[in-house]
This record gives sequence, structure tokens and C-alpha cells, in this order.
Amino acid sequence: MTDEKFMKMAIEKAKEGLTKGPTPFGACIVKDGEVISCVHNVVWQSTDITAHAEVHAIREACKKLNTIDLSGCVIYSTCEPCPMCFSACHWANISKIVYGTSIEDAQNAGFRELNISNQQMKQLGNSSIEIQGGFMKEENLEIFQEWENVKSGKLY
Repeated sequence: MTDEKFMKMAIEKAKEGLTKGPTPFGACIVKDGEVISCVHNVVWQSTDITAHAEVHAIREACKKLNTIDLSGCVIYSTCEPCPMCFSACHWANISKIVYGTSIEDAQNAGFRELNISNQQMKQLGNSSIEIQGGFMKEENLEIFQEWENVKSGKLY
């Protein structure tokens, strides 16, 4: 499988989340070409403010692999991880973050994001995580538009 295939899986989970939740975020964790977890944000369903897609995916991956060390894993996220999610990736030893939209894009869509990029977090924390941003950005931006349509009652 390719990076594009894994990101498309995260996008599909984000779209699924729109029907259940209503948040437009998805994440997929992969190790050695195998999907370990692929989920959407469940903050509203779980009434857990920390249940962002990335944290939820990390929790599921740790359970599946029976470890808190996700070395060698790549996380595909529809949006740049917030500082909490970046920290969780760092502490889980995730090797690489691949994300679509930026924190600025999420702010522009109406989310209350802290304006601290993953690159800033990596530098400030001396993290070894590899970061690839803007991957399939247009496809990921479309999820924010679908979210706007859900909020306004135009879909679902």
C-alpha cells in the first residue's frame, strides 16, 4: 500500500466521523505496510476532550500491539496534529507524521487551534519525529467543506 492509500483511509474515517460526531478529523496508524488502527475523532461521542483522532488511533494501536512503544509506525492524519496530539505521537515513539491540512487551515475552518506547528513542537522538544505536511491537502480541505455543510444542515 502507498501513502496515498493510507491517507485516503484516514479521509474516509473523517467522513464517517461527520455522520457520527460531527468532527472532520481522521487518523490511520501503519507499521510495516499494515494498518494497525484507523479511526475518527470521538470527542463528542465519548465526552472526552482528549479523544482527538490521533490520540484515539494511538490508544487503539497500543492496545492492538500490546505496547506503548509505536516505534516504526507512521500516523496519517487529515489535519496537522495539535500540540496534545503531537506530544502523544512523540511519547509513543511514532516515527513519522503525515498530515493533510495545517493548523492554520483548521483555524480558518472555525476550530480553536493553538497556533503551534508540528515543526515548532519538533524543534522546541528536540523530537526525532519525521514530519510531512500538506499531503493530499486539497482532498483533506474538502472534509472541512463537508463539515460546514453538515453544520448548516445541507448533508446527512
